[in-house]
Amino acid sequence: MKILSLLIFFVINITCKENTTVYICNSPGAKKYHITSDCRGLSSCSYKIVKVDIDKAKKDGKVLCKWEK
Repeated sequence: MKILSLLIFFVINITCKENTTVYICNSPGAKKYHITSDCRGLSSCSYKIVKVDIDKAKKDGKVLCKWEK
């Protein structure tokens, strides 16, 4: 029974883990991060779109794009 409980715990933990990769426009004035690379908010980016860790994006002062709230 303990093994079954541990197995269920690990499966739930793996499936509920938050995605930690986000996308940002690499321009100096960019203030938002985006969950998906095809977000409407990234369509006006004339710089390179880069993948970063969500913690780094938040540390750099970026907030979630209004289109993805």
